[in-house]
Amino acid sequence: MQRENWASRLGFMLAAMGSAVGLGNIWRFSYVAGESGGGAFLILYIISVLVIAIPLLLVEVSIGRKAQSDIVGSYKKLAPKKPWFMVGYLGVAATFLILSFYSVIAGWSLYYWWQYVTGAMAKVPDIGFDGSFESFIAQDYAPLFWHALFMAITMAIVLVGVKKGIELANKILMPVLAVMMIALAIYSVTLPGAKEGLLFLFEPDWSVLEDPAVYIAALGQAFFSLSLGIGTMMTYGSYLTKQHQLPGATIGIGVMDTLFAIISGVVIFPAVFAFGIDPSSGPTLVFITLPEIFYQMQFGNIAGIVFFTALTLAAISSSISMLEVPVAYVMRAAKLSRKSASFIIGLAVFATGITVSLGMGRWSNITLVGDQNILDSIDFIASNVFMPLGGVTMALFMGWHFKKQEALDAADLTNGKIGSIWFTIIKFIAPILIIIIFLNSIGIV
Repeated sequence: MQRENWASRLGFMLAAMGSAVGLGNIWRFSYVAGESGGGAFLILYIISVLVIAIPLLLVEVSIGRKAQSDIVGSYKKLAPKKPWFMVGYLGVAATFLILSFYSVIAGWSLYYWWQYVTGAMAKVPDIGFDGSFESFIAQDYAPLFWHALFMAITMAIVLVGVKKGIELANKILMPVLAVMMIALAIYSVTLPGAKEGLLFLFEPDWSVLEDPAVYIAALGQAFFSLSLGIGTMMTYGSYLTKQHQLPGATIGIGVMDTLFAIISGVVIFPAVFAFGIDPSSGPTLVFITLPEIFYQMQFGNIAGIVFFTALTLAAISSSISMLEVPVAYVMRAAKLSRKSASFIIGLAVFATGITVSLGMGRWSNITLVGDQNILDSIDFIASNVFMPLGGVTMALFMGWHFKKQEALDAADLTNGKIGSIWFTIIKFIAPILIIIIFLNSIGIV
């Protein structure tokens, strides 16, 4: 079976940006920035992206392109008869688990989009926006319908293929998403009192830097935002040919991903401050706080439609990259067609997602990790354990398994100053910082 390739470098970049730009940028960035003090956190986040995340992104894409295989096959091909490939299974498991709860949350976004389209969110529910949200996610069947619809969309794109499915979808999704987010940002900054939100995001309060947790939060957000360590970028990189130069592409992906995060902050924080909402509202910011704000806004229902359309499009662009990782592995390992692999893996993700959804209601008394519910437990295992372990292994693989010149050749870098700095970061600095992120995420640091 001939391996698929991207039709163009732009197609790869848009697909990779689509993988990176998701709920992590619009949802996670906003509440992490809000909890971490705004402007000073933003500066640390940008530094973390430039110094650590982009070099790691180049590592992951380079390994994929060099091996021309899925995450498990890449390690087996580049390090035969050595145990490096075991981390590939972590990547397959991580993307599977993350998608199982990610698709449930994305289903909530689809539901909210429909509520705004039908005008149901034009008035305050009798039990309030918070009560309405809690009531919805605790139901047995309604959230599962939206979860199933979202997974059906994701499967439909992936089973078509790399060029006509993933690449074409992202060529449409990413420009539309960019236009919507910019339009929302322009509208948000025109709100009375929006200046305070902009000052919160862009004027650093240096006193927050006295808290070590802010540094780790910025590093973690940069790492998680670009979907590093779970094989999405390695799998996408495997569809590149040698003619596609990597350094410029990875810098472009990292910069655009960061811009999307900043724009989402410009959308949310001016609105939050304009209506006197606490910027550190946490994960409920999107599904409870923003609907309260949209209700008070002029043309708020239209803003709600545009926002949840953008959020859902961002979720789709990321979910197709996550589904592609186990699909690519199963296609090679089990010698299945793309359609069969997409269908089987997609159904398995949906089935796992059922437990996640019911864990918000009927099975809310079930805890797996500590006292965390099913969703938080799966998130903890995949995002806080599997993802950092995958990231540090990739860095160690490139920095210690390869000789320096071999690594530079794989990344399209010369043995000059920039190449040496990149290799030093990958060999020594990145593994230490990822280990710190890992130890923090599991509560040791």
